[in-house]
Amino acid sequence: MGRNPYSPHTDEDRREMLATIGTRNIDELITAIPADARRPRIGIGPGLSELEVQRHLEGLAALNVRAGDTAFFIGGPIQRRYIPAAVPVLALRGEFLTAYTPYQPEVSQGTLQAVFEYQSLMAELLAMDVVNSSMYDGGSAVAEAAFMAVRLTGRKKVVVATEVDFTYRRTLRTYARGPEIEIVEVPSAQLAASAAGAACLIAQHPDAFGTLVDVRAIADAAHAAGGLCVQVTEPHACALLEPPGALGADIAVGEGQPLGITMSYGGPHLGIFACREALVRQMPGRIAGQTLDANGTRGFVNTLQTREQHIRREKATSNICTNEALAGITAAVYMSLLGPAGLRAAARSGVARAHALAARLAAIPGCAIANDGPFFDRFTLRTRLGGWALRSALLDRRVQVEATAAHYLDGKRAGRDDVIIQCTELTSDGDADALVDAVSALMRTGAAAMAS
Repeated sequence: MGRNPYSPHTDEDRREMLATIGTRNIDELITAIPADARRPRIGIGPGLSELEVQRHLEGLAALNVRAGDTAFFIGGPIQRRYIPAAVPVLALRGEFLTAYTPYQPEVSQGTLQAVFEYQSLMAELLAMDVVNSSMYDGGSAVAEAAFMAVRLTGRKKVVVATEVDFTYRRTLRTYARGPEIEIVEVPSAQLAASAAGAACLIAQHPDAFGTLVDVRAIADAAHAAGGLCVQVTEPHACALLEPPGALGADIAVGEGQPLGITMSYGGPHLGIFACREALVRQMPGRIAGQTLDANGTRGFVNTLQTREQHIRREKATSNICTNEALAGITAAVYMSLLGPAGLRAAARSGVARAHALAARLAAIPGCAIANDGPFFDRFTLRTRLGGWALRSALLDRRVQVEATAAHYLDGKRAGRDDVIIQCTELTSDGDADALVDAVSALMRTGAAAMAS
């Protein structure tokens, strides 16, 4: 046993502790870890100076291809959008950046007020009664919504559309293992017919492929069968389309990253969670509220916080113990700066660019737009090459597109081997030209290869 410079225990201390518990050595305590993995040879060289470390890390960083270095069409829950310079300046002020979770309202008024503003802005955007101050990310929000529906209805079956983002569905399945909740996956078109006995129907609008979904019919079917409707949504889509509250959704969830939060290799981000007021007592997370003190002065407090998870374990409303407050405050700053008109303009720009690009691609021989209906700001492209081959070939030409649709569906729908193309306000004419030119060249090359 070697000496650990960060531990006060001596070798003699360790021997006495092992003897007390009747164990001969440390290895007997960690038998669950394979023997060949306990003391791996890391292969780290001798220590480097600070300057040498910096140069080494800069060299590693230079190997990355950043979003925006090439024509970039990857999207879905995590999107590359323009972030006004004022957003990080305001959201990362020390008062917000270093503030602890606001359990003591008397010393956390600024943070609580900012969180309250986030909830208010998000409630207006979603047309929902109550918004919490937030979940970990979109995936955890979907899973928590399903759990909430199970608690409210007493049913243990959840029906989710296969067109819901595949990462969300995988998170839902992982959550469901412990409490043995039955997860049924069907296409969006079959959701309404699958409502019998379900705690909730989960639809995404626009769906993972950008296609618009008739949520109102799904919500009506869920309610007629005694269940709830959960809509997975996107904040920019709500600026142009009818929001979840207007479509009859009982719970609205989604990913808030597009609201001024950097992509950051996939997190940490912001899970949006909203519901009707009648359901608020079963809502996970916490809610910041506005009140008056004994002197009539306005103040802010934690109106609802499910701190019971620390003692109730599996019986708790939720076991999520943080609310991604900094990400929520960033989203509030972003929404405040853009306002309704700015948010609509950003959304409209992405939609216009997507539809113009889709028309150009559809005109290329061997290409077709594969969406089942009208789409928003992303669409699926089908070619003779197949989705994965096309994606790889485009990457070689410095054009980045989304994972194949078959990957999104976990291989459950044969023939859906497409690529998904997302457009935002940052999609330039040059990006579109690069994609069209690359696809055209690949289609000519592929056709020649097939002819030979």
